[in-house]
Amino acid sequence: MVGTSVVVRTRSWIVLCLGLLTVGAPAAHAADCPGHPDALGTSRTLVVDPHEHPRIGTMQYRETLPLKDHEVVLTFDDGPLPKYSNQVLQILADECIKATFFIIGGQAKANPEGVRKLVAAGHTVGTHSMTHPLTFDRMPIEKFEPEINGGIEWTSAAMIDPSKLAPFFRIPGLMRAEGVENYLISRGIQVWSADFPADDWRHVSSDRVYQLAIQRLEAKGKGILLLHDIQPRTVAALPKIIRDLKARGYRIVHVVPATAEQPATPTTPVEWLLHPPTETVPIARWPAVPNFVFTQTETLAAPSLADLNAQTSGYQPLLPRKTMALADVAATLPVPGRDLFAIPEGSIEVLLSTTLSRRAASRLAMAAETPRAARGKAARPHRTARAAHGTPKHAAEANGTVPTSAGVKSAAAKSAAPRPTRVASLKKRAQ
Repeated sequence: MVGTSVVVRTRSWIVLCLGLLTVGAPAAHAADCPGHPDALGTSRTLVVDPHEHPRIGTMQYRETLPLKDHEVVLTFDDGPLPKYSNQVLQILADECIKATFFIIGGQAKANPEGVRKLVAAGHTVGTHSMTHPLTFDRMPIEKFEPEINGGIEWTSAAMIDPSKLAPFFRIPGLMRAEGVENYLISRGIQVWSADFPADDWRHVSSDRVYQLAIQRLEAKGKGILLLHDIQPRTVAALPKIIRDLKARGYRIVHVVPATAEQPATPTTPVEWLLHPPTETVPIARWPAVPNFVFTQTETLAAPSLADLNAQTSGYQPLLPRKTMALADVAATLPVPGRDLFAIPEGSIEVLLSTTLSRRAASRLAMAAETPRAARGKAARPHRTARAAHGTPKHAAEANGTVPTSAGVKSAAAKSAAPRPTRVASLKKRAQ
């Protein structure tokens, strides 16, 4: 039982032990958050070197922060805006959470006190351009360079100690471009994307912001959450997000840049992948072929027969030469005779060669088939006789057995033949 195994000394120690029993890892650090024993707190600080990993965030890049399972980094864009940024700062302070803020130069110029509050609270402060244009993906260097430099200058000017400005930059709207990224990397600035957003910049409810943040975090298991500290819906959703993070066993990680006094946290390249490959998962692509560096690139001369100790006199080539017998073969064939191409006039082949003569060819083919049909009728005389004697005239015409002119004459001759005289008629004549 918990009551028998844990000695009740202080209220914070009880809460810490219950957290260890429920989630298996410290979700809150009561000692680090005085006055809030049930706070979520910040589990650890991650120190990164922008030169080693210049692009992070799987929404756009291959690498992300080397987080462990159930670790989250909170980031906020577009501030500071006192009306809402101060409320976000208070919510984070009550939970002893450290986050990363990407400041717009125009906001820092208008509200330098807000920047100083972020630094005093121990948060990491990066930049987010001067005026937040959504055209970084098609800007020439003449336009995006003053945007980047203006944001850095006004944000650092708002700080008491400009060295507190982190070399972190998030492109407005995540409208990335290779030229912009190369420019930032050349200056030692790390380009931040995110692993999942909460869509709090859209016209959605605070409940929808909370749902998207938790659903997308659960789908990935860890990562960088993108929020905005200038939105009222974010202020309303943030306490519920933190409450669910605590209930689900998530831990907050604070990210700071490496310095000469504070070197980068030791990591392996695999840890910078959101889902590192394992031995049980096949690799979806072939590994890249390494570029070998050869110590000597000069080619050697081909050996001669003298180098092989072979006798050059009387040397016979391995391949046979072309013989003179091949030259006697006739190069051409005899011309074919003219009869080979002759076609009789009026044949079906000639008629079919033109479109207008196809009907004539069809008639010739039908005429060739007529004797066959006549022979077929002669083979069935009993059917013709039956049609002549027992079939009416119209039926005979329908069956194609109408008598010809010769048949009509033979029928008339038969009708003109003398009939036998009956005895009754002779008696009548005698009277």
